[in-house]
Amino acid sequence: MARGCLCCLKYTMFVFNLIFWLCGCGLLGVGIWLSVSQGSFATFSPSFPSLSAANMVIAIGAIVMVTGFLGCLGAIKENKCLLLSVNCLLLSMNKLIVLQQVSENAKQDLKDGLALYNADNNIGLRNAWNIIQAEWKCCGVTGYTDWHEALKEKVVPDRCCQEHYQECGRNSTNMFWTRGCYEKVEEWLEDNKHLLGTIGMCILVVQLLGMAFSMTLFHQIHRSGKKYDA
Repeated sequence: MARGCLCCLKYTMFVFNLIFWLCGCGLLGVGIWLSVSQGSFATFSPSFPSLSAANMVIAIGAIVMVTGFLGCLGAIKENKCLLLSVNCLLLSMNKLIVLQQVSENAKQDLKDGLALYNADNNIGLRNAWNIIQAEWKCCGVTGYTDWHEALKEKVVPDRCCQEHYQECGRNSTNMFWTRGCYEKVEEWLEDNKHLLGTIGMCILVVQLLGMAFSMTLFHQIHRSGKKYDA
């Protein structure tokens, strides 16, 4: 009876981690696709040039893949060491999600990044700002004057123009989007806080289930080992 329960728990744990591993594969694939398509998904921050959307998704996907693989292997092999490793990885992921917060210096860091807009080796950052400003109908970090300070002249990117056409950002009589993109992002987060909270709770539940399966299987294997030793 005990062996049957252990077998059932083992394969439940295996299926759970297989799904987790497949999710990691999906994230890794998306990250690689973003990296290859580059441009639109570059970093906005000069302080953390490697902190791009593509690199973040690749890193998360790789961690999820490794966690899922170790979980599958630990479940099938009934290996206590691997199961403990999975538990530690899940705890670490949970702490990373909980501790993530926007830095107090985020606005200034983003403003510093505007100065790189016209740099030849930063086409990704330029495309990213163009897309954000066009889609969100915003300009700069806190307002269109951020571009004046960053570019050292009273011009803005063309995507800041309410009526867009080539070189419209150089015409100071044009109407520009007055709201900054930072404010628009904060507004979006506030409007979608319930959805984001639900997603966060789902991730937490999945992690807790993973830890519960891992620890239960670990204890079952430990007890079975003791029984056979006796």
